[in-house]
Amino acid sequence: MSDQRLTIDPARRQPPIRKSTGTADRPFPQPKHVIGKPASSSSSDQPDGSVTFVGTATTLLHFPPFTILTDPNFLHKGDHVHLGPGVNSTRVTDPAIELEELPDIDVVLLSHYHEDHFDKEVEDKLRRDLPIITTPHAKKCLTEDKAVDEKFSEVYDVDTWQSMFVSAVRSSEGKDQGITGRSVKVTAMPGKHVPPGFLEKANDLLGAVPPTNGWMVELGSESHTSVFETGYRIYITGDTLLVDDLVSIPQRYSDAGKPIDLMIAHLGGTTIPSPSIPLLMVTMDGKMGVELIKLVKPEVTIPVHYDDYDVFASPLNDFKEEIKKAGLESKVVFLDRGDRYDFGMRNNKT
Repeated sequence: MSDQRLTIDPARRQPPIRKSTGTADRPFPQPKHVIGKPASSSSSDQPDGSVTFVGTATTLLHFPPFTILTDPNFLHKGDHVHLGPGVNSTRVTDPAIELEELPDIDVVLLSHYHEDHFDKEVEDKLRRDLPIITTPHAKKCLTEDKAVDEKFSEVYDVDTWQSMFVSAVRSSEGKDQGITGRSVKVTAMPGKHVPPGFLEKANDLLGAVPPTNGWMVELGSESHTSVFETGYRIYITGDTLLVDDLVSIPQRYSDAGKPIDLMIAHLGGTTIPSPSIPLLMVTMDGKMGVELIKLVKPEVTIPVHYDDYDVFASPLNDFKEEIKKAGLESKVVFLDRGDRYDFGMRNNKT
């Protein structure tokens, strides 16, 4: 399968919420706190890009002119999600912003079709032609398994190691002046939401836990000869356990001269049906998160997905304690919901 391509026009953006009474060019949410590095260009005090933590696995990745929304979940404290046969969970936090307060979104990255990553309110309210990059399973759920007028029309499925390019057209109104030529390469990374072995085989038959992707999001530019040069690389783990399949990630990137600048790690030690009945862990706990840092060797790690639902058995303090034991404090940035991490592009594009 050849790489898929998506082109956006910054001058023709629409609000991400259907039936919205607002207009395009909606303001970006103001962060509670800003952490991070300056822009790579000394002539500008603006960051080259940023990550805003909304809650759960929901973030806003901003790389002008692109804004990417990951795993949108905007439920509130006390709201419930269904995670599989006999498994429900209650949210115990509130998101940093409301769904209706989202800025203009160019594309959604959906790691898998679970309600704590794509809740029913999000599914009902998002614009039907908003581009979504996701798994083949989630694409089927969003397109084939819906009434005609409820189908999402711009869903792109990518399987492990397949890539998709997102680029911007030159705006006649000058909205992308100075950033024309920037593009984003999204590659699906391996991930397993269920431990390998008998349980995985049983789940393949029952379909209780959906398949999941991680993502390698490469921010850079593409020449007129279609050569892509990466200036910043973000690995989003998705809801995975620490499994052997992940070894291939550093083999293809950090150990091969392609540095991973930032890892957004889904943690929490999600335990089903509940932490009080811990029959199965389906996301990394704090110890696994540290082992993944050692394996993947990102320059910086931001933990997410650790305390928003009552199925999380490994709180953020578990991860902090393991980080301290490993002497990796300088390699981790902790964001509260509503905080923003700014970063600058590398000068050496690899």
